[in-house]
Amino acid sequence: MRQRRRRAGAVTVATGVAVALAAGMTGPASAEPDGAKPGGGRPGVAAAQRGPAQAGPTQRGPAREDPGHRLTLVTGDRVTVDAKGRVSGFEPGEGRERIPVRTRAFKGHTLVLPYDAQRLIAEGKVDQRLFDVTELTREANRAAHRRGLKLIVGYAGAARGARAGVRAAGDTAVRRSLPSLNADAITTPKEDAAALWKALTDRRGARTAVASGVSHLWLDGTREANLDKSVARIGAPKAWEAGYDGKGVRIAVLDSGVDATHPDLKGQVVAERNFSSAPDAEDRVGHGTHVASIAAGTGAKSGAHKGVAPGAELLSGKVLADDGTGGDSGIIAGMEWAAAQGADVVNLSLGGGDTPGTDPLEAAVDKLSADKGVLFAVSAGNSGAGGPGTVESPGSAKAALTVGAVDDADKPAEFSSRGPRAGGGTVKPDVTAPGVDITAAAAPGSAIEKEVGQNPEGYLTISGTSMAAPHAAGAAALLKQRHPGWQQAELKGALTASAKGGAYTPFEQGSGRIAVDRAIDQTVVARPTSLDFGEQLWPHTDDKPVTKKLTYKNLGDRDVTLDLDIAATDPKGRPAPDGFFGVGEKKVTVPAGGTAAVGLTADTRLGGSVNGLYSAYVTASGGGQSVRTAAVVEREIERHEVTLKTVGRDGRPAPHYDMLLQGVTGGDKGVNLEPHSPSGTVKVRVAKGSYLLDTALYVDPENGDKGADWLVRPKLTVDRKTTVTLDARKAKPVDITVPDRTAKLVFMDARYTYAGNELGALNISSFRSLRTAHLGPAIPDGLGQQWLGTWRKGADVRYDMLLGGKVGKLATGYTRHLKAGDFAAVKVRAGASAPGKWGELSVAGYLPEAGGISPILPAQKLPRTTTAYVSTLDGAKWGMDWELYGEGNADGERVMEGYYERDPKTYRAGRSYTETFNTGVFGPRVGPRPGPDMGVFRKGDELLGRIPVVADGKGHPGWTRYTSERSVLYRDGVKIAEKNDAVTGAETFKVPAGDAEYRLTASVTRSPMLAPVSSRVDASWTFRSRHVTEETRLPVSTVRFGPRLGLDSRAPAGAEQSVPVTVEGHAAGANLKSLRAYASYDDGRTWKELTVEGGRAEVKNPARGKGVSFRAEVTDKQGNRATLRILRAYLGG
Repeated sequence: MRQRRRRAGAVTVATGVAVALAAGMTGPASAEPDGAKPGGGRPGVAAAQRGPAQAGPTQRGPAREDPGHRLTLVTGDRVTVDAKGRVSGFEPGEGRERIPVRTRAFKGHTLVLPYDAQRLIAEGKVDQRLFDVTELTREANRAAHRRGLKLIVGYAGAARGARAGVRAAGDTAVRRSLPSLNADAITTPKEDAAALWKALTDRRGARTAVASGVSHLWLDGTREANLDKSVARIGAPKAWEAGYDGKGVRIAVLDSGVDATHPDLKGQVVAERNFSSAPDAEDRVGHGTHVASIAAGTGAKSGAHKGVAPGAELLSGKVLADDGTGGDSGIIAGMEWAAAQGADVVNLSLGGGDTPGTDPLEAAVDKLSADKGVLFAVSAGNSGAGGPGTVESPGSAKAALTVGAVDDADKPAEFSSRGPRAGGGTVKPDVTAPGVDITAAAAPGSAIEKEVGQNPEGYLTISGTSMAAPHAAGAAALLKQRHPGWQQAELKGALTASAKGGAYTPFEQGSGRIAVDRAIDQTVVARPTSLDFGEQLWPHTDDKPVTKKLTYKNLGDRDVTLDLDIAATDPKGRPAPDGFFGVGEKKVTVPAGGTAAVGLTADTRLGGSVNGLYSAYVTASGGGQSVRTAAVVEREIERHEVTLKTVGRDGRPAPHYDMLLQGVTGGDKGVNLEPHSPSGTVKVRVAKGSYLLDTALYVDPENGDKGADWLVRPKLTVDRKTTVTLDARKAKPVDITVPDRTAKLVFMDARYTYAGNELGALNISSFRSLRTAHLGPAIPDGLGQQWLGTWRKGADVRYDMLLGGKVGKLATGYTRHLKAGDFAAVKVRAGASAPGKWGELSVAGYLPEAGGISPILPAQKLPRTTTAYVSTLDGAKWGMDWELYGEGNADGERVMEGYYERDPKTYRAGRSYTETFNTGVFGPRVGPRPGPDMGVFRKGDELLGRIPVVADGKGHPGWTRYTSERSVLYRDGVKIAEKNDAVTGAETFKVPAGDAEYRLTASVTRSPMLAPVSSRVDASWTFRSRHVTEETRLPVSTVRFGPRLGLDSRAPAGAEQSVPVTVEGHAAGANLKSLRAYASYDDGRTWKELTVEGGRAEVKNPARGKGVSFRAEVTDKQGNRATLRILRAYLGG
């Protein structure tokens, strides 16, 4: 029998991006034709690329639909991820220009995997999260890593040389030491990441290993609080009656802090310390206070809401900052502090996604449990809706008492995470406890208190496995008081043994719901607390019964005789066949202070035709107590051995390759295997079904440009023992060119789609370095392929090519020489109204059944005009956007100041178009668009504004940095809410259900250093609204002014021009009742009404360097009103 295989979960496999320069973000586009034909362009010099930096204290950007993120991996490679989480670009780190890279996505997480990191991840030496761009671009991680990459480096022994090498990697700094892991938490500036990677790894022949003295490299990731009638339900009052309230026991609550001034917690907190990024240990979230109150609140304020162990002392370690998130290293430091302070029980109502292997929090829980005897009560997580295998870390630690949540009827809550844990081998959760609608202390003014309100006064009622864990922590404190000599193993053993079971599997409830009234009298515990028999291999004709020892330990002073009973279920939830699980004895006597062992046998021969996970509960009863132990075994489904052989271009076994075997149908659907052997031959055992086999073979693993052979077999049917040979000699060359052969390829991407997934390519700088082959049968439906490239000629001419579509077979070699007539010419103009501005243009290609991808080329000085030739074949659409930057900050990085995007459109071959970005007049936009609609919306009793308040003069939505932003909501003339957000979607307004008249105002200001035009925008909307069930657009409007301006947002001083005045939104067209427009030449002190006829108004341009301001008032036929004021809308030049 073997251990259960590790499952990665449902799979989406995404592209590996092939690029030579910087990469970028997607964005929509369109334009109007202006008549010329494509041709050559003038040469230029590209500016050096620099990335965005944080805004200074006087400017900030609004919340928005983010265009994407650019991040630096620990290897020093830079990755761009678009708004949908897809990798849209890659820039290799210094000295890594030729290292091949693949990207894949597992269960919604996209991985970018340089070849020299892949094996280290597989060996468990390097944390996979370091290359998980989905994880790295989470807001909490982006915030935590803004000042550099936060990592945890584990060492083997003293490792003086390895420690010195890490410290010598640029400006790498040690933030804190973590003795429990023999590790350091470090911060490395992004520009020093490549140097750090070099210090942490050694090249040993053709493979990379961790450097001598280095044991592990982990991401210093972020965790979140697991927040989604209870005390009596677990039997605490009976324990109190017996004299046990936790007195003399210390419970450490490692959370968001504890409000020690709450009457229920006054005098309970004996020590506190801040390990978070917050300035102090105060609880501004409200989570830690609520958790502490469940564990050890006195109930003094209400006389009712008493915690489980009101006599216990509390240690408050603030490990979650004021946004409810905390770094791994801070949490570990808090755990070490708690142990040093004499904590008997540590509560961790926090977590994050688990992966196979051991992460630093899991390692710390197991180490401190073993070394210090501390019991860690850890929430299982709130990801239960995702089904089995959703237990979060550190609840996934073997030593943890992992706690799921149940409702009033002891039914597992829908949100409560289920086992097994990633990697298998252990039943999780261990127990359950109440976690639905739990009332406990509120921290006044905290984020949760503001969100849900106090009910009753001084208390919150909320749900989550965060609420379940402190029930278990408090129960453990009662046990510790009852048995002062007990430590982690005994406490966990008694709580699991005495749990009250329900009609659920061990992966839903563990041993069952905590029953501390039973536990305080429990003297017999089981070792281990659960049994995992691993997996019996198919076919089951030769299965042999497997027996494991279950040991009962008597911690009391009297012999106890136990009667043993067993109840087992099959994978379908029915009773298992008689004898499938069995115990060797029906009765056993456990001597006082001693042990007695029984054999528990799993006989998988008796499963008939039903394969899968079988489970059982062994209940040993006697002496007024019972011991409940869960057991599981997997009866393997039909599987076969698959031998995979790689052959290089020279006909010899190919040692340098990466391979993905993805289950498409059958028992391994949603499973990804990455088999590898330096010999070139590897064997795997997989379930009957069909598979996608994707392999890239490299001539030189350190230089993809020397040649890469990409062999794909979309359908590999496995129904017997199978051998597949992946022979590089079957691959044929790829050759794609554009009309101007002097243009240089700066970005390439090759990918394909199959069964709803995307898979792809290689980090090489030339199509000609790539060879491809389709293996196996044609695919009748669902297979598509695409090729994308960007060529550049000088600084201001580029060719963007996108080809592809549905295919029956992937290309075995591909040749395409595009002609001038295959392109449209787009003149892309980017403005700047202040000096020292830079911009990065992204041109994103979209095929009808595939998403967009684009590079971002080096930043260029603005204003600027670029000619982009975009291919018009295969139904391609193209989006465009500009990222806007100011001059460098103190760190030499340019500060991102804005972003404008154009929705995708189809361009016609041989035509010319013009797109203009970032010129005036800037102002609000409302109306539909391919992305989220622009306007004000109501759903239920919440109002939400999604209005780009400073859309540019051509109507491109986007965002910009403001010096201030504010919105105010009035209901029937009374102000009811105010937000530091200009209705951009970051904030919602809660409103009463009844019908009322509302007035919503928004105001933003911009620094003249950023943009001297449209320096202030004020808008208001008046409308009626009442409760609605579905999201509903509210009747708001705006007015747009469209003067003719140069790229500097200036017009000839003193000249007159006819300015288009356009109404957008509910008052547009025939629904317009009235429109009035005004102009001001003294920054809004005095106004002159304009005559609007035929959608135009005559306006005199301001004097040189001066500005003209606009104001408008619009009313629709239903009486809804809007006003608009734009100061210094444009300047005279």
